[in-house]
This record gives sequence, structure tokens and C-alpha cells, in this order.
Amino acid sequence: MQTLFSTEGLNPHVRYARWRETLMDRGVPLEQVRTDEGPFAGKVEIANVGPLLLTRVSHGALRSEATPDLIRRNGKEGTFVVIFKLAGVSKRSQDDRSSVQRAGDFVLLDHRPAAHESSTGSQTLFMELPRKRLESVLGPGRLYTSLTVGRDLASTMLTTQFFHNLIRVHHQLDADMGARMLSAGTDLIVASIAERLSKEVPRPLQDTLLIQRAKAYVEAHLGDPNLDPPQLAAAVGVSLRRLQEVFHERSQHISDWIWQRRLEAVSRRLSDPASAHLSIGMLAYESGFASQAHFSRRFKSHQGMSPREYRVAALTGVREAPRRLRAIGTGLDLAGEAVCGRRRTA
Repeated sequence: MQTLFSTEGLNPHVRYARWRETLMDRGVPLEQVRTDEGPFAGKVEIANVGPLLLTRVSHGALRSEATPDLIRRNGKEGTFVVIFKLAGVSKRSQDDRSSVQRAGDFVLLDHRPAAHESSTGSQTLFMELPRKRLESVLGPGRLYTSLTVGRDLASTMLTTQFFHNLIRVHHQLDADMGARMLSAGTDLIVASIAERLSKEVPRPLQDTLLIQRAKAYVEAHLGDPNLDPPQLAAAVGVSLRRLQEVFHERSQHISDWIWQRRLEAVSRRLSDPASAHLSIGMLAYESGFASQAHFSRRFKSHQGMSPREYRVAALTGVREAPRRLRAIGTGLDLAGEAVCGRRRTA
């Protein structure tokens, strides 16, 4: 990693002041106070992996606080901070939850008020990940902020080892490979938090959270034609059998839910005048249907009419016989093709 700042070689009397200046220049939204009286030592190292900035921070004993004013100035509401504890001991609190991290643990914090105390010899690895990516699978961040994800979990050991190795070889990765490795690492973090959550809450609430994460993942990936029950189970970090059991307890089947949400999504778009210029096949494909014939069969079974008839009825308000609807639908299709043709010509 590249050294961004180090107190090594600085006069002991100015080390902490220079440390604070560096943090302010980096936009770190923390108020800090030293909690020991010895010579201060600090170091900040960085590495870019694809679009991600990894920051490794080493420092003496400190008490830190993220205040509302500093957070507003930071302007990073769209991300979470993931913090791997590499050495020393830290105590963090956020959202009425306090936790302790030791080497090998990690924790996730939101950009909201929080407090932190660290011991002498503390070393941590920081990264910021998109809020949307994590919440689409895990649910609202308040469920797991400041929750220690311990090194005793197998998933945590795999995750921390992955990022240790990523730091070691990051300079050998081009931008595309770095982005792919980041995606894999994010999935590991999600799996670790999901495993930790499964040990945190009572079984009925566990099941509710699992269903919420599964359905949120489906909503975020409706356009993926490969989305199926095994992929969904892997994404939320449970076995397929376990996920099936939770859905069955609610008188639902995973596959049926996925198809239902796809059909509802394409129905909304067929009813939307803003999508009138798009072909039915394109709308079906963008909603995760790989075959238009398969889509047409499922749609008619779901809505009681063909996709074309449904679009005509929705866009014109006509509730007539299928032959009349098909005739109007042909006119709409021809108009849509003409619009697309003019756009391509332009």
C-alpha cells in the first residue's frame, strides 16, 4: 500500500497536530481526543482496487466521535463504512448498540452519529461500499450497524483472508479485474453479516428478515434471466432447502414469487405511456424473460389476455373483444416502430 501520511521522523510535539490536519484534509468526519500521554504515532496507507479505495490506519489510543455537523459536511449518505480490525481493541457505538472489535473482527457503520474508542497500537482497514448494494440484500442498515461480525464465524475468516490477499496483490490487477474482485469481496461481506444476523435474532424474526432480504434481492435483480431459487438462496446466504421452508411457511413458492414479480413489473411497463414506443419483446426481456413465447403463455395465464391486448386496454381504456383490441394493438405497434425508426434515423 502507498503511505499517505506517517508520523515517523516528525518532532513528537507536532505529530498529533499533523495527524489531525491529515484527517481534516481527507474529509474524515471525526472529532478526536487522545486518551494516553505517551508519544503519538500514526500512519495512513491507501490502495485502489478498481473503484474502491482501501485505507489502512494505524494510531495510538484515541476517542473519536462523528457529529451530525461533520457528517453533513462529509456528504456520503449513499455508502456504509466497513471496518476490519487488524490489531488492538476498539469499542464502537451507533444506533443504541455498542460493540467491541478485536483483531480478525469487522464492523459496519453508517454515516450517522457514532462514537469510537481505540487502544494503543490500533490498526484498522477501512472501505466504503454502496448502501444500496448491501441494503438490497440485508435490509435496513440499522439492523446491523455497530454489530461485531466476529472472527469465530467461518464466513468472517474467509472474508478477512480475502481482503488481506487482495491488498497483497492489488498492484497486479487492472481496473476490470479489480472491479470483479471488489464485487466478490462485497458478496463475502454480505454473507458474513447475514450469518452474524442469523445468530442475533429469535427464529421468527430471523425468518422475517430472511424473507425481506430474499424479496429485496428479487426486486433488484428481476432483469436477470438466470435468477432462480438456487441463486437467490446463495445470494442471501442460506441453503436452498432453508429458503424453501421459510417461503412454504408463508404458503409461497420461491419460483412462483419470482415469476409473479416479473409479470407485475412488465405489466406496469405495458401500462406506462412512456414505454409505449418499446416492443413487447424488449419489455419482456428487460423483466427477465429469456423467451417471448414463454412470457406470452405466463402473461396470459396471469392477466387473462395477451400482452398486446393488455397494453391496448391499459393505454386506450378500451375494454372490447380481443379482435378489436388486436386491431388497435397493431396500430400502436406500427406507430411505435415508426417512432423508433425516426430516432434511429436522427
